Amino acid sequence: MLAFATFATFLLAAPALAAPLAPSGPPITPGGPAKLISPSTNCRTNCSLANATIALPTNQTVLTATTTAMKFAGLGVGTQNYTCNSTSLTYISSGAVAELFDVSCLVSQPSFASLQDTAFTMWTASPAPETPAALITKLGTSPTVLGQHYFVANPSGAAGTSPKWDFTSNVDAGNTNAFVIGAKTGDLPAPTGASDVDWLQLKNVEGDLATTVYRTDTRGGQPPASCTAGSPAIEVKYVAKYFLFK
Repeated sequence: MLAFATFATFLLAAPALAAPLAPSGPPITPGGPAKLISPSTNCRTNCSLANATIALPTNQTVLTATTTAMKFAGLGVGTQNYTCNSTSLTYISSGAVAELFDVSCLVSQPSFASLQDTAFTMWTASPAPETPAALITKLGTSPTVLGQHYFVANPSGAAGTSPKWDFTSNVDAGNTNAFVIGAKTGDLPAPTGASDVDWLQLKNVEGDLATTVYRTDTRGGQPPASCTAGSPAIEVKYVAKYFLFK
């Protein structure tokens, strides 16, 4: 599993929008253990998701299975962002930012079940960042980044923001419609505990990338229980699996 953490380190060091993503892990040793996925492998092309499904918790009806085909399986690593509400003295969400990379080739493997744990351990333990150039040199190549996840103004013009998955600069570079802006249809508290952000199901409201998006297997991301008036905005590290269906 250490090999995967090394692989994840490269992705986290890559620039992501105006995001607070600046992680890195211990120095990478050339010729180290074999990686779970070769960074040069385009998983979306070489590993079919035609028959892939996701495991939803039993005894709940909040998240429902879709009948469409899985198009992308990604691991998101980033931050959930919060501001302090000076009235309630609690943190409220101001969105999230994450890098998503392709894990299609792992979906059918036993290691997939604990993928988020490995990545989260690496992410939370990351020391001062190493430059992308240094990591590329050590890895010899770059992994497949699907795209970015962040928040934008509501397409309807209503107050607030909406989550967006944007692949227009990565796996679908040049396709201006390779994005999806979602609206939440299901919100389930993480079965793993209160420190992990909720599992979600979202429907498409704009874009051609997917019709349904799931966020599952979350680790981290929840803010402290309270704040003091005037507290600065905070960024809380998290990891999650994202499944896009169309």
